[in-house]
Amino acid sequence: MDICILGLKGGIGKTTTAIHVAAYMQRFGETLLIDADKNGSALQWAEKGLLPFNVCNVEGSVKHIRKAEHVITDTKARPEKEEIQAVAEEYDLLILPTPPKALDMEALLKTRDMLIDYGTNYKVLLTITPPPRKRPGGGEKIPSTKEKEARELLETEELPIFKSTIYQYTAVEKSPLSGVTVDKYDDSYSAIAWQCYENLGKEIYDGKK
Repeated sequence: MDICILGLKGGIGKTTTAIHVAAYMQRFGETLLIDADKNGSALQWAEKGLLPFNVCNVEGSVKHIRKAEHVITDTKARPEKEEIQAVAEEYDLLILPTPPKALDMEALLKTRDMLIDYGTNYKVLLTITPPPRKRPGGGEKIPSTKEKEARELLETEELPIFKSTIYQYTAVEKSPLSGVTVDKYDDSYSAIAWQCYENLGKEIYDGKK
C-alpha cells in the first residue's frame, strides 16, 4: 500500500504521522519511508538506526522501493499545485494531518480544494490535539472543546476524517530526539501515545482489505 502524508504548511505533525504509520505498516510487510521534505526531518529521526523500517530520500528510494510492500512518503511542506496533483494520482491514500487550530484548519480546507479535481482517496487526521479530560467529579474522559469543534467543522465541510485522534503527549514531542517511535520512548504516557497511532493504523489497514 502506498500512502502519502500531505499538508500545505509545516508544524502539523506530518513527519511524526509518517514515522508512526510506517512503524505500524511494517508489521504487515517490508515498509519504506521516503523523506521528500527538504528539511529531512524523517532522515534525522532515523539517524540512530533504531526505527524498524528503512528511511531514505527520493534519490535513494530506487534501490529499496522494489522490496517494499508498503511505501510511506513524507512530502515537503507547502508543496506546489503540480506536486499535489502528482501525489494525488500516484498514491492509494493521502493522509492530511491537521491540528485543531484555526489557521491549520484553513490550510487544510485549501488542500481539500486543490484535491477536488483529482478524485483521490484522502482522509483527514487530527493531530497535536489536547488529550481528553475527565469530567469534574466523574471518571469518564471527554474530548477537548478544540477537538469537538474541529470535528464539527470537518463534518460540516463533509471531509472524510479518521476516527482516531493523535493527542499531544510528551512522548510524541520528544521521541524524535531519541530516534525512536513513541512506544519505545521512556515516558509514563508512551503506551497511551502509541495507542493513538495503533488505532490509526488499524483504520488504515482494515480499510484496505
